[in-house]
Amino acid sequence: MPSTADSVKPLTRQCSYGTIILFSLITLGALVGLPVFAYFHDYSWVDWAMFGLLYVVTGLGITVGYHRLIAHRSFDCPRWVKAALLIAGGWALENSALKWASAHIRHHARCDEEEDPYNAQRGFWYSHVGWIFFTDPYAYDERYTSRLRQDPLVMWQHRYYVPLLLLGLALPFVVGFLYDGWMGGLGCFLLAGVVRNFLVLNSTFCINSICHLWGAQPHTATDSSRDSWVVSLVTFGEGYHNYHHAHQRDYRNGPRWYNFDPSKWLIFGLSKIGAAWDLCRVQPGRTRFAS
Repeated sequence: MPSTADSVKPLTRQCSYGTIILFSLITLGALVGLPVFAYFHDYSWVDWAMFGLLYVVTGLGITVGYHRLIAHRSFDCPRWVKAALLIAGGWALENSALKWASAHIRHHARCDEEEDPYNAQRGFWYSHVGWIFFTDPYAYDERYTSRLRQDPLVMWQHRYYVPLLLLGLALPFVVGFLYDGWMGGLGCFLLAGVVRNFLVLNSTFCINSICHLWGAQPHTATDSSRDSWVVSLVTFGEGYHNYHHAHQRDYRNGPRWYNFDPSKWLIFGLSKIGAAWDLCRVQPGRTRFAS
């Protein structure tokens, strides 16, 4: 793994003020709006049900859709499954699959180097959330986007990302409104829209930060990736990050039967009903271990 002194250069990128404003509004909504609304009105069971449902749906949209399907081609599936996963991932407020997956492919190719979009060598806060506040000069590098641009569903989702995102935010408001009027709509929007997005975003960010700074390296020590079963609990199995860096195309991040990895269980379940195939799996005898 490259040393910090060798890999980190002074950050000279421009600030992305739109992203700063958007993330600040989401954070204020989650940390201030949530308790203020609870004090004056409280949340209904519908709000909590929508929160749980959309956390799972959007989280799996990222882990199974954006990550294992689009970025790594760990399995293949029918167009309707891919479209559903792309819509769910779009609701997570983590950009289009084209931008997300190309950045992630670059992360693996240039891990801990200047081109790594969330370079952990810059410290916890940068790799966790600070990186989104700056423009990325390598964002449209054809080496990492060319394959993705050939996928018509990926390009469809990229073109209509904003309407899809707004649909994901409107859905909890509409459900809450139908249950309890305007206040019900506002409460469901806050909890299942704003707070859910805040938590899904930060759970994903934990993989970029915690899973590159603390934890075990049983499979490879060539970069800063780490395994963290704790992070897996909130990221649907993504915390076994050192294994993932050693075997990027494996549809499992947690390769052992007892590893908490709901993403692999979903993919395996889809394969049993004919909705997924060509699952990439590293055989036990070929599993890499750090020397």
